[in-house]
Amino acid sequence: MTIDRVAPPVRISDVAALAGVSIGTASKALNDTGQLRESTRQRVKQAAEKLGFVGDARARALSSGRTYTVGMITTDSFGRFTIPVLLGAEDALSAGQMAVLLCDTRDDHVREAHYLRSLAARGVDGVIVTGRSADARPPIDVPVPVVYAFTPSTDPADVSITLDDAAGAAMVADHVLSLGRRRIAIVTGPERHASAVRRVEGAARVLGEHLVGPASYGEWSERWGRQAVDLLARTAPDVDAIVAGSDQIARGVCDRLRETGRSVPGDVAVAGFDDWDVMALASRPPLTTVDLRLEELGRVAGRTLLELIDGGTATSSTVTPSLVVRESTVGA
Repeated sequence: MTIDRVAPPVRISDVAALAGVSIGTASKALNDTGQLRESTRQRVKQAAEKLGFVGDARARALSSGRTYTVGMITTDSFGRFTIPVLLGAEDALSAGQMAVLLCDTRDDHVREAHYLRSLAARGVDGVIVTGRSADARPPIDVPVPVVYAFTPSTDPADVSITLDDAAGAAMVADHVLSLGRRRIAIVTGPERHASAVRRVEGAARVLGEHLVGPASYGEWSERWGRQAVDLLARTAPDVDAIVAGSDQIARGVCDRLRETGRSVPGDVAVAGFDDWDVMALASRPPLTTVDLRLEELGRVAGRTLLELIDGGTATSSTVTPSLVVRESTVGA
């Protein structure tokens, strides 16, 4: 019987020997400390990668005074917005060898307070705060750098990375006008939601006199999209395009138009917002919509947090979404 021998772990002394430096120099190079030539630092790192060296995280933390962990606080139990933001943040933070601890508060203030105490006790180097809404939320109180992603802080002094909803809506409006549509309606979600208002403002600025009337505010639901079509049948029966504030609304619009004998986009072009696959691609026809670029937003938030952790300064910024054109406006 053959006994497989387990290879001994690679030690830092092995890395130092391969790179031709002392153990102390190898340690400084791998931890990005000390005054070393960049060529020496890179030679050590290449040796470590070649040997498959894995450093001792505990020793690294002790030597640097950091834990190389970041907390992410979210209210988005469903994960529709948080997961893409998390993936993008991890892309950026992994460059700094940071791990992310995800904490879902489920909109419970007591649970959030518990998680914040737990993250502080773990000594996280920073926190990213996000959620399922673009409405501003109260700031958190922790003794480490904080970046708000998608869901901004109510404190303008905080660093918030947000989505430019108005720019995305303007892209949709430009697209619809470019197709020759001239009797256009806007149907969106609750007026109390900042994203609904900003999307209306962005589209209305472009559409101007081509709007059949004021924007119709309602719910983020397919049901509201169907109801809105019936309302427009009474107030603007000659509408030839509907710009919806979400993919859910747009899908309901398409369904009701089809039920009433009008074709999409032949009779009425329809556009959504969010590029939520389960809605946009399952719609009949698939929806022209706006990609929120949430992963990119997460990457910007991660890079910004790294700057703050490293002692730098950062300011709030916005991420511009992108237009995704499908059959609901241009046909098959």
